[in-house]
Amino acid sequence: MGFAREHEFLKELGLGPRNPGCFVAGNWRGSGPTVSSVNPANNKVIAKVTEASIQDYEDGMRACNEAAKLWMQIPAPKRGEIVRQIGEALRTKLQHLGRLVSLEMGKILPEGIGEVQEIIDMCDYAVGLSRQLNGSIIPSERPNHMMMEMWNPLGIVGVITAFNFPCAVLGWNACIALVCGNCVVWKGAPTTPLITIAMTEIVAGVLAKNNLPGAIFTAFCGGAEIGQAIAEDTRIPLVSFTGSTKVGLMVQQTVNARFGKCLLELSGNNAIIVMDDADIQLAARSVLFAAVGTAGQRCTTCRRLLLHESIYQTFLDQLISVYKQVKIGDPLEKGTLLGPLHTRASKENFEKGIQTIKSQAWNILIGGSVIESEGNFVQPTVVKISPNASVVKEELFAPVLYVMKFQTLKEAIEVNNSVPQGLSSSIFTRRPDIIFKWLGPLGSDCGIVNVNIPTNGAEIGGAFGGEKATGGGREAGSDSWKQYMRRSTCTINYGSELPLAQGINFG
Repeated sequence: MGFAREHEFLKELGLGPRNPGCFVAGNWRGSGPTVSSVNPANNKVIAKVTEASIQDYEDGMRACNEAAKLWMQIPAPKRGEIVRQIGEALRTKLQHLGRLVSLEMGKILPEGIGEVQEIIDMCDYAVGLSRQLNGSIIPSERPNHMMMEMWNPLGIVGVITAFNFPCAVLGWNACIALVCGNCVVWKGAPTTPLITIAMTEIVAGVLAKNNLPGAIFTAFCGGAEIGQAIAEDTRIPLVSFTGSTKVGLMVQQTVNARFGKCLLELSGNNAIIVMDDADIQLAARSVLFAAVGTAGQRCTTCRRLLLHESIYQTFLDQLISVYKQVKIGDPLEKGTLLGPLHTRASKENFEKGIQTIKSQAWNILIGGSVIESEGNFVQPTVVKISPNASVVKEELFAPVLYVMKFQTLKEAIEVNNSVPQGLSSSIFTRRPDIIFKWLGPLGSDCGIVNVNIPTNGAEIGGAFGGEKATGGGREAGSDSWKQYMRRSTCTINYGSELPLAQGINFG
């Protein structure tokens, strides 16, 4: 079996029609089940991949554990140089990799290329960071004593990523984990194995060129069994998990039971509030991108739209008119704004969600149907609903937007905060008093609190993550790097006396 003509570019990424799916001790192998990678735009097979068995996992972890002893001793700026080279290697493959993301995940090509660009940006960010893993000097209360903090590597970081950002989330974690002196063990999403292999090929090439053990970056294509093994593995002090709240909670309980650390990026149920003084055109464009981008499959997708009663109808009319112009189709075609949902199951969940909405007699303003085709296409949907409806509290991973009316800012903030999740939120207003209330202790309870921009499209310079059922983790910028290291508080006595803290006299 060879590639279909339109898939020939995959050879440039080291992929063939059949691929071993585990990068273990610097070699490709795989002795688990063979799975097919499927194009969500037509549900046709792109290529086959052999997943990891538990034996593959164990062999990979043994080698990774050995490599960790070497990697953590390499000076941080030298580790930064390796990450810089990974960024350069990604630059040369940007178009091909972006195209693969679009082909295998289903997001439109500009988003696919943007996702790979995000990893390149993370590499740049991490290179600078490799010279700034600074501790602090703390004044000691005791004479002739000095106190300081040192940051040391954890050893190995496990990264479990989801289908919707099949490589960017790896980039957020791996770039920082590597400069912090950790080896990385990656389990990519089961439905995007080709991206997992292509990304790993690029990292593996850089390690080989620098005569470093391939095991510094160990990767597995696989399902829940491999995820469970990572969660239970005492050799992995930190597990970074991106996915559903339900699975994330199980991962957290397993990792906590062995006193490991967890970094969780779970569900979002994000609201945009449009105040009576908002720039309506700016807000409508933002809502379109936030609700329809990535076919509603971002954790930062806008699911709830809260409109002030005085602009409610004006705004809705404008929003429905831009919705009518959304071009649905092949994500690789120029001009497409809405590609397919990622799997047939996602399409079925959309249908179930719409049935629930109809059974509760809510008003569908536009959309609400699947599109008859070979692929997993659905219509972008807007529903008029009450903020108290039970369906609003759950995250339907599809382009479905719930619209509701409010009278006061206090009421809007209460609705924003009324769901279990706490990832992203946004308000559209020009008034400073509203802005600062929104950002303050009685404002949004989310990890991302925006003003006059959408809920999605986060920059890497800020810490990304959320509160409550979103899990509390933070990735990418700011001081997120501290999660990937362990802090040692060191006190040095350079005198000949032994004064004790708190003025204690002990003999």
